[in-house]
Amino acid sequence: MLSAVEEDRITAAVAKCEESTSGDILVVLAEEVSKYREIPLAWAAAVALALPPILLSLAIGPLIELAQDQWLTGEAGGLGLVLGFAIAVYAVAQIILFLIVLAIVHIPAVRRPLTPRVLKRHRVARAAHHQFVTIGARAVGSETGVLIFVALQDRQVQILADAGIHQKCGEAPWTRAAGAIAAAMKGGRDPTAGILEAVEICGAALAEHYPASGARPHDFLPRPLEI
Repeated sequence: MLSAVEEDRITAAVAKCEESTSGDILVVLAEEVSKYREIPLAWAAAVALALPPILLSLAIGPLIELAQDQWLTGEAGGLGLVLGFAIAVYAVAQIILFLIVLAIVHIPAVRRPLTPRVLKRHRVARAAHHQFVTIGARAVGSETGVLIFVALQDRQVQILADAGIHQKCGEAPWTRAAGAIAAAMKGGRDPTAGILEAVEICGAALAEHYPASGARPHDFLPRPLEI
């Protein structure tokens, strides 16, 4: 997760933006939304199915010559031994490759870059919507909330807005805010600067359509929520 100093900066930015609007900005930080347990299995199965045939194709010439020699000399038993040995080696190679790749891809540092981005986007979007619904249940009647959901290890961001503000602003501010965080996270860099910029963009959109009007209907803490 982010350091305490970085979270303090985000907290101050959210609090400052909310001074000029009756809306709410909530920043949710997730280390990783899923363990993606199917990824090691998928890679292990793919390598175990694909690599042995390639190796067999390289060794097929010598095997054929050996089998022909056995056939020409009339040693049918020897031919059976050759074929049986080849099948056994093939099966053992598949099992060993499966287990080795499974163990390697289970390592988070290996699994993360091997996980398809489309799967990450799907899981992060699902987690963000879950948080949005959960938080929304605490703010019944509000149409002025914006959720900034950042999955740090997945390097993904989702920004969701309540129906009222979304209808007035459209997609533009949320797209720009998400782009700011994505650009800050590019190359494994610290996303804090992008989150601060996203907070300002979302705060400006809220202030334009829902300026401050005294008491806040839903007083959420400005500090980022870690899940």
